[in-house]
Amino acid sequence: MVQVSAKMSDTPSTGFSIIHPTSSEGQVPPPRHLSLTHPVVAKRISFYKSGDPQFGGVRVVVNPRSFKSFDALLDNLSRKVPLPFGVRNISTPRGRHSITRLEELEDGESYLCSHGRKVQPVDLDKARRRPRPWLSSRAISAHSPPHPVAVAAPGMPRPPRSLVVFRNGDPKTRRAVLLSRRVTQSFEAFLQHLTEVMQRPVVKLYATDGRRVPSLQAVILSSGAVVAAGREPFKPGNYDIQKYLLPARLPGISQRVYPKGNAKSESRKSSNWKVFIITSDLPDAGTSSQIYIILYGQHRSSAPIYLYGTDGARFQVGHEDIFTITVGDIGALFKIRIGHTNSGSSPSWHCKEIQLHNMNSGKQFYVPVQRWLARDQEDGEICREFPLLSKGQPVLPVTIYEVNVATGELWNAGTVANVYISIHGEKGDTGSRQLFRSKSSFNFLRGQTDTFFLEAVHLGDLCKIVIGHDGLGPGNGWFLDDVVIKDPTTNYEYAFFCHRWLDQGEDDCKIVRELYARDNSIFSASRYHVYTFPGKLFYDDWRKHDTSEINCPLFIFSGQKLELKRKETWTAESWKFTKGNTLQFYNKLTGGFVRLHPDGTVDAIGEKTDKYGVFDVIFNKRNICIFQSHEMRHLSLALDNGIVTGMVSGEATTELRVLYQPNRCALLESALVPGHTVVFDRHGKIADASSAGYANLSKEFVIFVKGVFLNSAVVLLATSLCQALCLQPDGSCTGVGSQSEKSYWKVHKISSGICMFESVKNAQMYLRIKDGRCDGTGTGDVDCHFKIKKNLKNASISLESTKSPGLFVGLQSDGQAKPMIYTKDENVCFYPQVIQFGRENPMGMSATPSQEEEKIHESKKQKKIPPESEARSPLPSSTAKIRHFQSSETLLSEDEWKVLVLTGNTGTQANVTLWVYGDKGVTGPISLRKDSSEQLFLPGHEDEFQVEIRNTGNIYKIRIGHDGTSEQPEWNLQRVTMQHMKSKKILDFAANVWLSRIQADGDVVCELPVVKGGQAIFPLVRYQVDVYTGQLKHAETESEVFLCLFGERGDSGLRQLYKSNMQVKFQRGQIDKFQVAAVSLGKLQKVLLRCEASDKSQYWYCEQVIVREPGTTSESIFTCQRWLPFMSQGIIHSEIELYLQEMQINHQPKIQEEANDGDWKVTIVTGDLENAGTTATVFLYVYGETKCSGPIILGSGKHQLFNPNTADIFKINLKDIGEIYKIRIGHDNTGKNPRWYLEEVRLENIATYELFCLPVDSWIAENENDGDLWKEIPIMGPKKAPLPVVLYEIRIYTGTMTGAETESNVFINLIGTRGDSGKRRLHQSKNNEIKFQRGQVDIFSIKAVSLGKLKKVLISHDGTGPGNGWFLGSIVVKSEDEDSSEEVLFLCNRWLDEYQDDGKTQRELLAESSPSAVGETGSTIS
Repeated sequence: MVQVSAKMSDTPSTGFSIIHPTSSEGQVPPPRHLSLTHPVVAKRISFYKSGDPQFGGVRVVVNPRSFKSFDALLDNLSRKVPLPFGVRNISTPRGRHSITRLEELEDGESYLCSHGRKVQPVDLDKARRRPRPWLSSRAISAHSPPHPVAVAAPGMPRPPRSLVVFRNGDPKTRRAVLLSRRVTQSFEAFLQHLTEVMQRPVVKLYATDGRRVPSLQAVILSSGAVVAAGREPFKPGNYDIQKYLLPARLPGISQRVYPKGNAKSESRKSSNWKVFIITSDLPDAGTSSQIYIILYGQHRSSAPIYLYGTDGARFQVGHEDIFTITVGDIGALFKIRIGHTNSGSSPSWHCKEIQLHNMNSGKQFYVPVQRWLARDQEDGEICREFPLLSKGQPVLPVTIYEVNVATGELWNAGTVANVYISIHGEKGDTGSRQLFRSKSSFNFLRGQTDTFFLEAVHLGDLCKIVIGHDGLGPGNGWFLDDVVIKDPTTNYEYAFFCHRWLDQGEDDCKIVRELYARDNSIFSASRYHVYTFPGKLFYDDWRKHDTSEINCPLFIFSGQKLELKRKETWTAESWKFTKGNTLQFYNKLTGGFVRLHPDGTVDAIGEKTDKYGVFDVIFNKRNICIFQSHEMRHLSLALDNGIVTGMVSGEATTELRVLYQPNRCALLESALVPGHTVVFDRHGKIADASSAGYANLSKEFVIFVKGVFLNSAVVLLATSLCQALCLQPDGSCTGVGSQSEKSYWKVHKISSGICMFESVKNAQMYLRIKDGRCDGTGTGDVDCHFKIKKNLKNASISLESTKSPGLFVGLQSDGQAKPMIYTKDENVCFYPQVIQFGRENPMGMSATPSQEEEKIHESKKQKKIPPESEARSPLPSSTAKIRHFQSSETLLSEDEWKVLVLTGNTGTQANVTLWVYGDKGVTGPISLRKDSSEQLFLPGHEDEFQVEIRNTGNIYKIRIGHDGTSEQPEWNLQRVTMQHMKSKKILDFAANVWLSRIQADGDVVCELPVVKGGQAIFPLVRYQVDVYTGQLKHAETESEVFLCLFGERGDSGLRQLYKSNMQVKFQRGQIDKFQVAAVSLGKLQKVLLRCEASDKSQYWYCEQVIVREPGTTSESIFTCQRWLPFMSQGIIHSEIELYLQEMQINHQPKIQEEANDGDWKVTIVTGDLENAGTTATVFLYVYGETKCSGPIILGSGKHQLFNPNTADIFKINLKDIGEIYKIRIGHDNTGKNPRWYLEEVRLENIATYELFCLPVDSWIAENENDGDLWKEIPIMGPKKAPLPVVLYEIRIYTGTMTGAETESNVFINLIGTRGDSGKRRLHQSKNNEIKFQRGQVDIFSIKAVSLGKLKKVLISHDGTGPGNGWFLGSIVVKSEDEDSSEEVLFLCNRWLDEYQDDGKTQRELLAESSPSAVGETGSTIS
């Protein structure tokens, strides 16, 4: 037995959050050519990290004594530059050229380090200004107060971080080291300092779990402890740092007070425990990883204790391992956490059970586990928590917390770093857990909310979270909006508001934050209406407070977010309402501008150039303004008794409050009578404010400022509410700049609507689009001319290049500027802000402010100007409504019905939907809602709706239900009544049912039959549905499964299979029984199954579905025998239709659609060799005498296709391609195991039964045979012999110009009189180890069905790797078949480079009429 205790990286103990970078230990560098160096003067060189402007760079002195080879330099840099796999490539700052020899490095220059060939440039000026790491990462306090800790004032020095250093193999020898500026100048300096502190040579550092700590950055991000070693390997030991870092007990668990006199004796108490761990006997249940355990007691938790052994392998299949451990006084044990480090060749582990024996007290505990701890099993977690049992019952429940993480909408807000979270409650914490498996394809994208599920022993009331990331990867900074955690045990939701950067180069440079739950952000999902916020409450509060200081406790979490968004929007848009500005108000509903006519009438249908649609801001106090007509200075917009009109400037009714919405639209509200707003109908006519809420009314306006782009104006081009387009020191442009002076642009007006933009900070540098790039290195030529396209929907502008029409200044997701084609997305939208107008006064401001103020005071004495004619005033709105109603009475159609819904004693806030079934068709879904803010479906209330029901014939049933959303989804439905508006016919449906997941049968949908003469036309039937999950491995699922029954009389609608007879649904080999209540469907014909799995681990294998109707002996069997979702022809299908067994005789087993003209059945037979299956996506091309089918995506091995010794069947359509003469089949080489052994391909014409059997019997893999990923097989026609398969030898001549070589992947397509070879990668050169070098000839070969006489080739590359440009001299293709031989020359002598020549990376080369000899060709290449 070994007594061990160590610190782990993935789950730190209570109150201590640790986030680790990925270790580069164990990575083998690729072989490189060593080159001898000659004595030269020492070079001082700076190295930076590819794609990471937050990395401050390292300075290295390079001379023959310090580095004997280039590999030695790479190994040295790997210890200084934090990269996942070490430094394996050095390139120039722009990433254009790769450095491969020491001689190529130049003194005083800067270079980029990367671990792959693809390099991302960085802003070196920004990287040089980056603060030192000790200012950006500090240890997190183990015990935080229940409120945020005050942040130190700017400029105050921060205390250096403390680090515990253990001696390797001797945990008792430890030292505390301060990470001060002096000792962290470099990694070597830090090791030297540790050598002095530890009084022994320190050459290497390890984490306490044995992972290598290769750099200073890794030390900064470590758990607070490292192990110092010499040249010897890591030695496991009891490296316990918890006694130095943890508080006396977990916050909130124990309120017991210990006398001061006993504190010392209490802390010395410890217990010996014997731990018995049994590994399951399932296949591959054993693990190579390091196992740890954490014990949680009422006082505190233990440290992570690593369970090492010295007598052979531990945790093997079916074995019991016994350990003796020592822990401090943790109090009464209530839970344990078991986990591993996910290391070694086979880290997955299935634990059967754990037993603990307290050797001091004699108490024994038994913990049944029976769970996988594996990234590729179950939920992917590698640590799990289990409560102890008391009288056979757990002392606390195990809860699966739903964690919703919202990434902000700022540019570059997303991150590719690994994100971790630790949730803290009154009963402990979850430890640090990585958030890696969400419902989204890619996590933490800009503007995205990711949902994760985290299983833990219930924590009680949650108080805080610690969330952060490891800072790895390019663009690792992250803007976190908020985190909402749902506790299903208590039905509480906890909101943790952040709205800040976690970025070493932004905000306060922290990448870890503690967020606290406050009283107004904790709410019961069953009592409160969460995530909606009544606008009336907001407007009432905003009227009573200044816009910058709204702090009402009634605002719950969603209200806080909305409030903050409105404040940010007002901050960004308030410049428009500066006194003296000239504005226009655009209404999106009417599509016109607000106009004030001379007679005082107002409408919203004006053109942009209408002189009556221009207004001057003549008064401004915070958000209260007066908007005076620019054409008629005596009139201003006013709200009088809720009606917008024109009145004398200065009247109280002319003071309007501007209320900005998050969508950058503004409401104009009366400052005199709050609640009255400017409202227009869809025809642009004024409307009564009391009518606001109907869909055909609008009160939102887009505000435009006149004179923004006048000559010499200084503007800011905002990209978000707090970001702007900014010129970087290297000449590139980014949309993530701050809204400060460095983002200012000076406008140079060329002509009407065409301008240039010059950087104010960097004179003579202009925004431009040239050669496929968008930057700020223009010189003022035509490349810098932009046409300004104004977007009426949001007052943004788009900048279109006049030289390259159709190309706009756009932003990529990381904020980098790039030419883009115009779309309606915001990536080409900029929101201009005027810093300085182009002339002294904006348009229309001839009077001075003092003169205008005098006019305002004088005009307050005057009265409202009456309209010229009362006859012109519109009719009162009530009259208009009555007239409209009366006219509609006389125009009732046959399709109009009134629907009355009576709610019982429990109402709902969910969305309610209706379907109506008749003998001629079905109408639905019909959403039962109203445009007004009236609350529907209240207890005891009857709600009335008017609907159109068309082409249904005689109605025989309805289906009504809700979507289960909102905080009150349960609904007691009493009755539904339908009345035909014209004939007054009434259909009465008595319901008296619960539509609830927790009441009755758990269904949220019900069907109701039409009753005639007291008898239902068709009876209500409760169908018994048995769902068989298959016996295949991983056949089970936790995803939601839906089913729809189809019969002679319609369908049941899509129902979720919610309440099963089994406690856990859809388990492997299990039969789940459900009930589906529906009006009798008659004879069943088919069922539809749907399973929308979030990832592959949740795919479901369904064997069959059996449906029984009560009172009958017959059963309907629907065979499935396949995975859901499944892929067919490149499309992932979440649902499948299954037909009755007797109806399936004429159907294929996996494809159950009817055959159409030109349909063929394709059978793909994968061989029965070991690992013959593939994870790649398989493609098929079929060539006919008329045309080629094009790429047909058969499916992906990731979706249970192309497994060893299986035949997969597909249906494809080959209509009009003519007589087939060959096929080409291959894959895209993706996934974990893409290699594939294809045995045979069969094509069968479904209509004519014509069959082709095409044996292949070959590997299709890059590391097998010729490395080609495609196989061509000829087909023998009825009267024709098959074409031969020809070996084409291809010689590629790379030019001798400087920089002619490339590291990109090169592709070729040979085209002849009999079709083409398809796009093939030139993978293996026959004569050179390194391909496509300057002045080099590379020889490749590909096999293809004879192409006839070659006419042309398509040659291209993918642009990856540094120095990806390529100068191609020529290509010579040589082929021999049975009848003749051919050698064809294709001349090029051009660049394939996006930055040279014409910027193309693909070229079409025609065959020369008289081929040249190979030697001659080589000599022509320059």
